[in-house]
Amino acid sequence: MSSRELDSGVRSLAELRERLALGVAPALEGRWLRLLQRDERAGARALAAVLERRRDERRREARRIARLFALRRQLFASGARLVAGVDEVGVGPLAGPLVAAAVVLPARVQLPGLDDSKQLSAEQREALDAAIRTQAIAVCVAELSSTEVDRLNTRGASLEAMRRAVTGLAQAPDHVLVDAFTIPAIAFPQTPIVGGDARDGSIAAASIVAKVYRDARMREIDGRYPGYGFARHKGYSTRDHFAALARLGPCPEHRRSFTPVSQLPLFA
Repeated sequence: MSSRELDSGVRSLAELRERLALGVAPALEGRWLRLLQRDERAGARALAAVLERRRDERRREARRIARLFALRRQLFASGARLVAGVDEVGVGPLAGPLVAAAVVLPARVQLPGLDDSKQLSAEQREALDAAIRTQAIAVCVAELSSTEVDRLNTRGASLEAMRRAVTGLAQAPDHVLVDAFTIPAIAFPQTPIVGGDARDGSIAAASIVAKVYRDARMREIDGRYPGYGFARHKGYSTRDHFAALARLGPCPEHRRSFTPVSQLPLFA
């Protein structure tokens, strides 16, 4: 909505509702609020209350996002320029790869709704993944196969996947923020943050990228090994997955070191 539309005067409440439904530019919200609050009609006052709630919600969200990047601002103030967030997904499933992502975001981001991937719907993750990849300075995804997870164990595989993601970034970071772990054998300063995917914006972004990537991989695997329901349960321990294992036996994507997979003969 332009300033010309604002200044031209709107007499109809229906037209006001229609124009407000299209969205008000943040720079004009204050002027629209004053216009509506001066209007003596109850409908206009109600629209003012709606607009005020929207503005308050946006401000609260902006403050929440700012808190997610508080540590990164401290690192910037100490001289860092490229700060990477790293996280992994797929540690616990019975099948499929373990995936890690590293993300370097610019100093200014527009990522409303950014949060721990586990707190978001699939649609929210997909939208944020696209926005993160569009805005990011660098993104790298690394995956370890089920065979590698069996060989390294889950902790070793998690650390190796995160190491590959960080070292694979097109631009080397000045500092790495890691969900819970300290990654061995990387040359960059790093800070582990317990619960980092919910407490830090860079790690949350990495968790979203890793989750969206792994979910897509599990849909691909479902096409190669139908009947297990991988597209639905993503390889995790569900009743349907157990039933499929009992019926079909494990496929090559299953982790042989995990119970009950280890107790069953490999699918031919």
